[in-house]
Amino acid sequence: MSNTAVALGEVLWDLLPDGPQLGGAPGNFIWRMHELGHPAALISRIGRDELGRRARQILAASGMDISALQEDSVLPTGTVQVCLDAKGSPDFLIVPNVAYDALEVSTAALDVVRSAQCVCFGTLVQRSPQTRATLYALLAETSGALKFLDINLRKLCYTPETIRESLKRADILKLNETEWPIVGEALGIASGDPREFAAQLFQALPLKLILVTLGERGALAFKPNAAPAHVAGHRVEVVDTCGSGDAFSAGFLHQYL
Repeated sequence: MSNTAVALGEVLWDLLPDGPQLGGAPGNFIWRMHELGHPAALISRIGRDELGRRARQILAASGMDISALQEDSVLPTGTVQVCLDAKGSPDFLIVPNVAYDALEVSTAALDVVRSAQCVCFGTLVQRSPQTRATLYALLAETSGALKFLDINLRKLCYTPETIRESLKRADILKLNETEWPIVGEALGIASGDPREFAAQLFQALPLKLILVTLGERGALAFKPNAAPAHVAGHRVEVVDTCGSGDAFSAGFLHQYL
């Protein structure tokens, strides 16, 4: 593998019913890309605390590039309280004012994005004006890298402007079936059908691909001026769905690259 994958955004601890698990959508994504054989790098920020120490230890032991993993001397490492329903679907309480909300443009981060073949980002870190500005500055420094937007809309952590500005910077958009109507509303696109939604999105933006995950019904993929592709889901015994969308993104990009 020669495609360097970079995740830009939050790494945090999911506080699950059976104990803490290192996560965050960009962190989950880049872990899977690394497992699939890609040179992988994470740009994020952790606290100078016990959870941050544990996160750095785990990430370093994986062998991925963490040269752009920053430490904050004031703000704590990010955490999320996770509650699971009877179907294993999570409900998140995302703690504000944590280290990844203060991500900075650093020499190490610039070096990482300038050598990337693909960069994955989302909207959660954009709840903070500082990290939003850092994200946009680093994306502007990519040189022809494929920019993959997992929109990942979390309650109280996005705005219509965040959605619009993210889409302007993306080559591939990945979202789930509950998110595409929200994205459509932010863009003034009213459509109850994902195919019509995708067609209008391609007219408005220079996207190359749109992926819509449908849970147990699989996933849809759209390209401009082409018939959509549908892949059926596989029936499994669900324990919980935390990180499943991130694994999907990594599996797709692995094949695409």
